Amino acid sequence: MSEKNQEGKRAARDRLNQQREQMKARERRRRTLIVSTAVVGVLALAAVVGVIAANSGGKGSKNKASGPAVAPSGATGKDSLAIQVGADDAPSTLTIWEDFRCPVCAQFENAFRDTIHQLERSGQLKVEYHLATLIDGNLGGSGSLKAANAAACAQDAGKFSAYHDVLYRNQPQETDDAFGDNSKLIDLSKKVDGLDTPAFRSCVEDGTHDSWVQKSNTAFQNGGFQGTPTALLNGESIFPKKGNEPITVANLKKWVAEANKGKRTGTVTPAPSGS
Repeated sequence: MSEKNQEGKRAARDRLNQQREQMKARERRRRTLIVSTAVVGVLALAAVVGVIAANSGGKGSKNKASGPAVAPSGATGKDSLAIQVGADDAPSTLTIWEDFRCPVCAQFENAFRDTIHQLERSGQLKVEYHLATLIDGNLGGSGSLKAANAAACAQDAGKFSAYHDVLYRNQPQETDDAFGDNSKLIDLSKKVDGLDTPAFRSCVEDGTHDSWVQKSNTAFQNGGFQGTPTALLNGESIFPKKGNEPITVANLKKWVAEANKGKRTGTVTPAPSGS
């Protein structure tokens, strides 16, 4: 009887282990499906955004800021129009042009945010963000401009990355100009530890960086880009594909690894914080 009991227990343990492995496999498939679905959404909408960008000179934004372009603290690149996240000495650079009202930009961020931050934190990649206001120009309103100004204000406080992510996680519908309300942008800043300060509020309400944002948008329009988001790895376009390969999480990691082969990783930077 004891041998039969032992065999029964072993069989039960085997069944339990098998069930656990099946559950793990299902969870892996579920996560893959989520990422794949997000990427498909990005690719499906990319052509639409290209049309929007091509027609961006049509209506034009009515939001004309006056005064000199005041770049946010630490802005880099030509005319100080880039906001950098990641180590200065990272071997590869991902250049991203985005509009905070652009739905495909949110699709891109939701699909690749974790991977990009992982590559930043490991010193493999630095990201240079450039901000555009295409949706304001095509649909009217001021949400693209004001959200970009608020993001630049967050850069002044050293919290651009976290606030950038909060804006995309809370993006309204494309036709809803909710980001045109400064109080909405200030309210969202409460999701980033230490960002909601009198200095940040004043910067948002005064439109401190409005002229800088518009200068950035002009650079985008003059750059010959097809739409937002535009993503360039070391100057080569990778969205919605690189050569004949579509952008996926796996491919993005592979492309960065290939670009970094034989190069030293950069200084590791702290992980982005925020809700």
